[in-house]
Formats: sequence, structure tokens, C-alpha cells
Amino acid sequence: MIVGLTGGIGSGKSAVADAFAALGAGIVDTDVIARGLTLADGAAMLAIREHFGAGVVAADGSLDRGAMRRLAFGDPDARKRLEAILHPMIRAASSAQVRAHGQAPYVLLVVPLLVESGDYRSRCDRVAVVDCPESLQIERVMRRNGLAREEVEAILAAQASRAERLAAADDVIDNSGSLDALQQQVSLLDARYRRPA
Repeated sequence: MIVGLTGGIGSGKSAVADAFAALGAGIVDTDVIARGLTLADGAAMLAIREHFGAGVVAADGSLDRGAMRRLAFGDPDARKRLEAILHPMIRAASSAQVRAHGQAPYVLLVVPLLVESGDYRSRCDRVAVVDCPESLQIERVMRRNGLAREEVEAILAAQASRAERLAAADDVIDNSGSLDALQQQVSLLDARYRRPA
């Protein structure tokens, strides 16, 4: 069984994925795949440099994430061009990684933009959404990434709304409370996901 795990920036997807991994779930994280593709020797860097120029390439040859973030979230066309480069590569790599987890009781496919990129829904048996109030997302991202409130709000505005994600959810994980409360929810879902698998 494949469970798509999604949530807005700062919702706590990584903490949830870590909790599932500790219980034995196979984890395929598309953010990790994307980071690998945009390292200095990453498969996406030649196309990114060709499409966007040297201004989005760091001195070591990897993607300058800050420069690309400013460009992509300031210009919807630039974001679409970046997605057109990355998404097919991410899709192929994530499919291969899901197959490699054949012995796991189920696989968690972590896709931040699952709701926005509709074809992922067809690849998942269930969709789990990590949810918390938008104010908490903003606070977490500002603290974690050192971004200004306006930058975080621009990222949130480019993502599916909280209501859209919740409407797509088969399961909702509330990450507005304690780590213990989060672990309890993950344990209950782990038991549920093992049954059909």
C-alpha cells in the first residue's frame, strides 16, 4: 500500500515521516529526491542553468535555493518551468524508490505538492495530510529557515490552501500539539495502514 503524505510548508511532514519510519514504514521523500537532483552533480542542474542562467547556481555548482525561491515564487512562469524540469525526474526516481521498498508493510510517499500535482493522487491508495494552523506554519518556517514573514506568506499563497488539502485527505494528522500527541496519531494510523497491506 502507498500512502501519500502531504501538508503545507512548516506543517511538520518531516517529523511525521520520521515517526512512521521508526515504526517500520518505507519512506520515499520527494524533497530529498529534489535536493539530490540539484546538487552540484545533480541530474537537473544542466537544464536549470540553461533555462535560468548562472544567477541561480551557487559557487559550488549546486542550486542556489534562495535565488531560485525568490525567482520561482515571484514569477509563476518561472515556477512552472522549474517544475517542468524537476517533476518528471522526481516522478521517475520516486517510482523506483517505491518499488525498492517491496518488503515494507507500506510505503509513505512524502509529496509536499501532492494536492497541486494531481497525478500523485492516482499513485496513492490513501492520502494523509499533516495539518496545523497557518499562523503556526509561518512561525515555524520563519524560525527554521530565517525567512521574512512576507517570503513565507508568498510560498503559502503558491501552495494549495489548507481547505483544499483537507478536502483531499483520507486521514488528517493534527500537528498543532505536542510530540507525544503526534506520536499517538501516527501509531494509530500505522496500525490501520498495516491491515489492508
